[in-house]
Amino acid sequence: MKISSIRIILPLLAIFCTVDLQAQVQYTNHAAHVKRAEALAREYPSLCSVSNLVKTAGNKEILVLTIGTGEKDMKPGIAIVGGTEGNYIAGREISLGFAENILKDSQNPDIRKLLESVTFYIFPDISPDASEQYFSALKYERVTNARQTDNDRDFESDEDPYEDLNGDGFITLIRVYDPAGNYIESADDKRIMVPADLSRGEKGSYLVFSEGIDNDQDGKYNEDDKGGVNTNRNFTYNYEEYGLNSGYHAMSEPETKAVADFLFDHFNIYMTVSFGPQDNLGQPMKASERQPEMMLREPGSGRGSGMSRGSSRESGDRRITSITRKDEVINKLVSDKYHEITGSKGNPPKILSPGNFFEWAYYHYGRYSFSTPGWWYPVEKGNNSEAAFLSYAEKNKITDVFVPWTEIKHPDFPGKKTEAGGIKPFVMINPPPDTLEALVKSHYNFIKAVAEMHPELEFLDTRIEDAGDDIYRVTIKVHNKGLFATMAEVGVLNQWTRLMRIAVEPGKGQSIVSGQKIRRMKRLEGGESDEFSWLISGKGKLSVTAGAVNTGIIKTTLELK
Repeated sequence: MKISSIRIILPLLAIFCTVDLQAQVQYTNHAAHVKRAEALAREYPSLCSVSNLVKTAGNKEILVLTIGTGEKDMKPGIAIVGGTEGNYIAGREISLGFAENILKDSQNPDIRKLLESVTFYIFPDISPDASEQYFSALKYERVTNARQTDNDRDFESDEDPYEDLNGDGFITLIRVYDPAGNYIESADDKRIMVPADLSRGEKGSYLVFSEGIDNDQDGKYNEDDKGGVNTNRNFTYNYEEYGLNSGYHAMSEPETKAVADFLFDHFNIYMTVSFGPQDNLGQPMKASERQPEMMLREPGSGRGSGMSRGSSRESGDRRITSITRKDEVINKLVSDKYHEITGSKGNPPKILSPGNFFEWAYYHYGRYSFSTPGWWYPVEKGNNSEAAFLSYAEKNKITDVFVPWTEIKHPDFPGKKTEAGGIKPFVMINPPPDTLEALVKSHYNFIKAVAEMHPELEFLDTRIEDAGDDIYRVTIKVHNKGLFATMAEVGVLNQWTRLMRIAVEPGKGQSIVSGQKIRRMKRLEGGESDEFSWLISGKGKLSVTAGAVNTGIIKTTLELK
């Protein structure tokens, strides 16, 4: 009887293990993300809490997980943001996977020490309306939320959606044989359609459109699908008024505003790591030769010190449009660390879009800001990216990435040979599911390593000298022993960043003879120190406090005797 039971149980265990293993390597939808986040809060109540910031137009929650120990909002913080653009779904798994991994390892002494020093704020997905399309019966690369929008300005909303004309569940392309067409088959891979190059004597023979029907008969295809605002085009930096999917105004969407409000309210955050189309980890940003004059001065020093922080009334426009020189150094350091730990080769294509989160976090929020797609394939300069992907997929045995061209009947092209096919959605910008586990782990190790470089203050070289008549000269250095500066250089004149201060608190019977009781401190680079001195009258204990929430606040007590 026992042997029979064992024979039954072992296959069942094998099935459960297989299911669990498969669950680890699959992309998961929004409902599953919510459950995973809530499970972490239940399992690690002293380290993790989950908040629902707001609901989107599609009734999906924007979650943030707060992970750390003690007074979490009173020490250096890092924001990790997934799903900045809805079709980059791997970043969602990397972000939530980071939370799962660091909590699982929280009993490790090194991780415990890190959680005592740094707080992590994790937004698994800030574009859930769009990313959910990956899990729908009809798959296409949606980037917009569920807000009804008249994208083509024809006084109707959402009237020209995608149609699956070949019934395969994917939106790809349609190509129409037409002598007036301007597309040809690529010489690199005949499955790919490319514009004909007249300079090479090429003549087009195809019309190419997104798979669908011209529902509103305006000559365009699928230009007014359901929904309409791209979160990654709705932030304030370089916002494009009346731009494609940019919203009626900057921060028009509940999810965009809620994320920004949360970050603005948390002055302790000194760095953001986001996952989406923008990149400065594969290839770091470069500083321009000419830096704005205001970046060369600390607030309250030199010419123009009477101006308020961030003022640009002098010397014309002082907007910052490139990374500063000192921040460039940190970006290069972090980029090198990224390649070293993740093993990523080369760099992803450069994709810039107005109003994106990554640039907003640097230029307007004033924090160190790092972004990456998390995964990419190599494309040599001058080569067709689609042909390069198909070649990469073949070499790496990535299957099921292309829908063969198949003839269909199309109401808009009666009498003309029309075919549907092309590269499947999502596969060119997201890795195969069976590689996710390794990808999550490598990015977990990367973020851990960068977090350990956080700014960290300490007191050095404390001296107490008896000046006679019960008066003592107190001298102390504040040293930043971290690799990161105490704030990004771009944030020096940003009112949404905290400047450090140092304060002395005389004990009973003591008074300050010389020196300020509270003094603003300059920004300290990694390894840099600043020295302060006071004359104190009276014996007893003197307290000195220094720092800010984004660096951590340190305190010491000195005995004057």
